[in-house]
Amino acid sequence: MWLAASALALAANTAAAQSGTPLQALFEQAWQQQPEARALPLRRQAAQAQRSSADAWTPEPAALELESKTDRVGSRQGEREYTVGLALPLWLPGERARRAALGDAELQAVHSAAQAAQLQLAGRVRDAWWQWQRACGELTLAQDQEGSAKTLEADVARRLAAGDMARSDHYQAQAGVAQAQAAVAQARGGCTAARTALTALGGGPQLPVAGDSLGMESAPALGQAPGVPPEHPTLAEGERQAALARRQAELIAVQKRANPELTLSAASARGQAGESYQQSVTLGVRLPLGAGVRAQAREAAALAQALEADTRVQRERERLAADIQSAQAQAGAAAAQEQAMARNAELARATRGFVAKAFSLGEADWPTRLRVEQDAQLAERQWQRARVDAAAATSTLRQALGLLPE
Repeated sequence: MWLAASALALAANTAAAQSGTPLQALFEQAWQQQPEARALPLRRQAAQAQRSSADAWTPEPAALELESKTDRVGSRQGEREYTVGLALPLWLPGERARRAALGDAELQAVHSAAQAAQLQLAGRVRDAWWQWQRACGELTLAQDQEGSAKTLEADVARRLAAGDMARSDHYQAQAGVAQAQAAVAQARGGCTAARTALTALGGGPQLPVAGDSLGMESAPALGQAPGVPPEHPTLAEGERQAALARRQAELIAVQKRANPELTLSAASARGQAGESYQQSVTLGVRLPLGAGVRAQAREAAALAQALEADTRVQRERERLAADIQSAQAQAGAAAAQEQAMARNAELARATRGFVAKAFSLGEADWPTRLRVEQDAQLAERQWQRARVDAAAATSTLRQALGLLPE
């Protein structure tokens, strides 16, 4: 029952949602190609089989014994005895319940390990995604600047032909076009490299096109001092591993000796040739002695592993809490910066439009026109970067909280 619930929960995290963001779709596509995702059904099947072993009648399979005895080998004369026996291992006191608890812990550990692997993959996908968005944002901006430079060069050429500007100004405008074209080539190379890195994670040929849709995730609602969510995959995995080690130690504590065996055998024997066979039935119990220091060593090793896992969980909880606070502060700062840069870009665009109109009418000089154009380009670049950084900071916060892309 627990396995069915865990399988449904994991399927809900990995199922592709048609209405989700491109980032979510990319993550889900990449997860389906991960070794952990492909091996998960078999790992779950193995854990379920281990759990089912606690419901068996015996801790180990029964053994069948066949025996034939004679005092004259190669002859039908003399004594004969045939024995058929069955050995049934018996559960030690408390062993069955503790093996069932260990099986349940293994099932939970498989589920939490898959969730932790998903979160790790989400971090890599998010990093590659925002690197791609930054690179392709630079390409879009460089292309816009190239168009502006060509428009400006054409305006200068028109005024040069009219005798209003010097040829050196035209050369300067043409140099601006060449610089913009070089920037486009460089940005295109960076965008292609970032796309290749993103595709390597599992994006494939269906990778969406970078542009206005950044694949922004919704910002989680947090308080002033958010704590670590109890369902955080990284924390849950550590807790499940610690619980698994404790259950292992508890099982070893009752397995200080080998399992006793109940033996049942039936024998058919005769004294000499011609005599009738006599039947007998034997019922016995085999009680192994304790394992001594070897059992103590196994139990101590399991307890040490449990203590190490518990300590690691505590350290991980402290690290996650610090990461969440840092990510929350960075997300807030990035959002404020994006708003400021958006306002700055809006004012720069308005100023550029005003000066461009004045320049075309001969009311503004060339240095002013060039300076305003450069200021507008810088403002656009700053706003574009701030916009992507704000969205990336939200993703980082969600990653720190253990949330998958949406």
